Amino acid sequence: MNKKVLILGCVLGLLSVVLGAFGAHGLKKLISVEAIQTFETGVRYQMYHALLLLFVANHKYLEIKTKRIIYFLVLFGVLFFSGSIYLLATNTLTSFNFKIIGFITPIGGALLIASWVILLLNFINLKQNN
Repeated sequence: MNKKVLILGCVLGLLSVVLGAFGAHGLKKLISVEAIQTFETGVRYQMYHALLLLFVANHKYLEIKTKRIIYFLVLFGVLFFSGSIYLLATNTLTSFNFKIIGFITPIGGALLIASWVILLLNFINLKQNN
C-alpha cells in the first residue's frame, strides 16, 4: 500500500506543477484573471494533498487500513474538487457547460476534509509509548 500511496502522491504533485505552469502561461490570455485564480486554487489543493500522501506513506504509526482509506479519500477528493475546479475555470473555452457538474466540488472538498479528520483521529488515538 505504501508504494501505491507514494506513486499517487508523486503523480498528483507532478500534475500540480504541470497544471500550474499551464494555468500561468497557457491560460493567461484565454480566461479571466478570476478564472486563473480559481484554477490556481485547484492546483494548490492538489499539491497540498500530494504532499499529504507522501507523508502518509512514510509514517510508521499509520496502519495499512488507515493509509488505504486516506488514499481513496484523497484520490476521489482531488478528482472531484480540483478536477471540477479546473473544468469550471476553463468553462468559457468549450461549448459544454461545466457548471452543471459544480455540485461535485463540495463533495470533493468534503472527501479531502475527511482524509485530514481520519489522520487526526488516528494520531489522537496513538498509544503514549509511540
